[in-house]
Amino acid sequence: MPRVIPIDPETPTGEAKARVGETFPTLDLTAASGRLVTIPDPGGDFVHLQLRRFAGCPICNLHLRSIVARFDEIRSHGIREVVVFHSSVAELAKYEADLPFPLIADPARQFYRRFGVERGPRSLLRPRALRAAIVGQTAAFGKRSTMRSAFGPINPAGGPFGLPADFLIAPDGRLSALKYGRHAYDQWTVDELLEHVAGCIEEYAQVDEGRQNVGR
Repeated sequence: MPRVIPIDPETPTGEAKARVGETFPTLDLTAASGRLVTIPDPGGDFVHLQLRRFAGCPICNLHLRSIVARFDEIRSHGIREVVVFHSSVAELAKYEADLPFPLIADPARQFYRRFGVERGPRSLLRPRALRAAIVGQTAAFGKRSTMRSAFGPINPAGGPFGLPADFLIAPDGRLSALKYGRHAYDQWTVDELLEHVAGCIEEYAQVDEGRQNVGR
């Protein structure tokens, strides 16, 4: 029987890393908009749960622009996006109307600790992260961004050194794929997300075919 991911928010980060194949705990969340969000998806979709940094982060907003640009394609593959920030509801409410997916506020970083998502100065010490910060900030200046102002918060809730993480939760609750970012701009691309889902669907089809053959 697959191990269930620990749900104790006080579990030390080093002990809380999730693993592919584990059973993801059922979460009933409330988005900044007030919308109720349940994971795994009771409607039968895959859930792409993203744990990002803070509201107004130029790096996060650069990535989310790529998600928004291909959102209809993502939905057509049976994927539901849910994005968590270590920011307050009030901060996320500024962005909710511009994004087609629910934003979950976690200023106390409970979900980050629960799922072993780390933080540290190294999050910004990679060339890709620095380039993404510059490009994201430039887009904000040109108003080609989900950011509501040209500058993000000076002292964001949860600190400025968060790392991202991606979790793909199947309709049956199994954690099908995951990625713990090594720096602030280390996450799945949309193409990688779609590849993971296609692989999971193929795997499920093979399992079902094997069960049918055994039953013959």
